[in-house]
Amino acid sequence: MKTEECRLKKNMGRFKTVCVFCGSETGNRKIFSDAALDLGRELVERKMDLVYGGGSIGLMGLISQTVFNGGCHVLGIIPTVLVPREISGYAVGQVLVVSDMHERKAEMARRADAFIAIPGGYGTMEELLEMITWSQLGIHNKPVGLLNVDGYYDCLLRLFDKGVEEGFIKPSARDIVISAKNPQELIEKMQEYTPMQEQVAASKRWKVEAPGDPTS
Repeated sequence: MKTEECRLKKNMGRFKTVCVFCGSETGNRKIFSDAALDLGRELVERKMDLVYGGGSIGLMGLISQTVFNGGCHVLGIIPTVLVPREISGYAVGQVLVVSDMHERKAEMARRADAFIAIPGGYGTMEELLEMITWSQLGIHNKPVGLLNVDGYYDCLLRLFDKGVEEGFIKPSARDIVISAKNPQELIEKMQEYTPMQEQVAASKRWKVEAPGDPTS
């Protein structure tokens, strides 16, 4: 029992709040729903809070409800236009409604200590790739994990490897992406992650104002 407690205390020290990118669908196979539930339970066991896309349906609904029921804080960040589409009847935990997708991702990045993508569609992959890119550029140095359930992301990982082979991705940048087949292994690998950037860019340099913006 003491060994397990020591393991949890050690792991809790690296990050406290995890942003999970996932979709408003559950997919065609039960294994994807099971993975979302397993990840939610793993976060609860480690007493980690959740930041996610704010929906109450699909894999978003499963993981958020699991973490919320487990007593950890849940923050959903959702653009106004998606509220009627992705929140069905009720919201889980705290919900922050923002103006657009760009503000959603910026808030997710600001409020989370780490990022995990589970199986999803275009939106999930777009959020994942933006966080990878921001790490490469030195905008953040937080771990980025990929829960590769039943090989769902094998093709994407091979594409990253192809990018290295063809000279479009630096080998050191390839190491930004941490992947594993189950939540426990993934989080443990993320806890051991060493950022490729020694420091991040000043936060005031993150935001690019639109031409003619009076605040620019």
